[in-house]
Amino acid sequence: MKKELYLGDRRIGDGSPTFIVAEMSANHLQDYDRALRIVHAAKEAGADAVKLQTFTPDSITLDSDAAPFQNADTTLWAGTTLYQLYQQAYTPWEWQPKLMEEAKKLGILCFSSPFDFNAVDFMAQMDMPAYKIASYEITDIPLIRKAARQRKPMIFATGIAKLEDIERALSACREEGNEDVILLKCVSGYPTPFEDVNLRVIPTLEHTFDCMMGLSDHTMGWAVATGAVAFGVKMIEKHLTLRRSDGGPDGAFSMEPEEFKAMVQNVRTLEKALGASRYRLTEVQMQERKDARSLFVVEDIQEGEPFTAQNVRSIRPGCGLHTMYYEEILGRTAACPIRKGTPLSWNLVR
Repeated sequence: MKKELYLGDRRIGDGSPTFIVAEMSANHLQDYDRALRIVHAAKEAGADAVKLQTFTPDSITLDSDAAPFQNADTTLWAGTTLYQLYQQAYTPWEWQPKLMEEAKKLGILCFSSPFDFNAVDFMAQMDMPAYKIASYEITDIPLIRKAARQRKPMIFATGIAKLEDIERALSACREEGNEDVILLKCVSGYPTPFEDVNLRVIPTLEHTFDCMMGLSDHTMGWAVATGAVAFGVKMIEKHLTLRRSDGGPDGAFSMEPEEFKAMVQNVRTLEKALGASRYRLTEVQMQERKDARSLFVVEDIQEGEPFTAQNVRSIRPGCGLHTMYYEEILGRTAACPIRKGTPLSWNLVR
């Protein structure tokens, strides 16, 4: 597995901060000024990048109200067709170079998910730093091959993928000579119930597919995203909106800016707390170790008097003999008079 890759000039890998992506998706509500505000909100909340989606309704589905093109009654979008949903959700292509430029001015990255060949070409013209393959496109091998040939990092969501889908997609990418891959653990449930997340599978996927892991999270709140850092993810993607009450296809399961900022702060705190796998004491712990227990004389003892359970005890602090010598000391005699409160040492023992 490659231990690192770069999105633009941002290193992702062991020893680097978790790369955090704000997914705009449909939360612009077809308002360019709102899209700009989301880019600014992403920056202010601590995101490293904002992500777009590059498709049109006609490039992703058909304008049909036949049964296969109806959104399921169990989804947030029940009562609409796929085409109607994507009419609301798509990001106008003429916005995207401007949004990318705005992100650059703010010091964050901007990239997108392509949904057809034209989208890949369009992203290539903008020199976007990465290609994110949405989970519903992980079975589109020709699309994956074309994106992989752009020689930019490939990010795969696994929301609806079987293991064989992941294997086929990664193999296609690598066959094109592209080894810069991040696999995002993902559940395509909107919002995702916590019991469906299964963070414990992250190391399994990392070992099985020999690639860097991330998380695309659709749960409410930041607990899951933060917890994933402990399982070694190097990237987190969460939807960002200005206010859930504003509505839109993705609004109900998106984070508001204050929540996103809290998530980033919690991730950064957990990164500090994770530390290294090597066991060691910190300087503070070494200092505090002075207050550990040790053997002390707790009654005045005359020269030649034996040490007993009454005149020798294990107490704090730790400047006397180690407690492991307690049984060895008992029955031996004092080499000189010893006052109560004296830390025991071998030169006091005969």
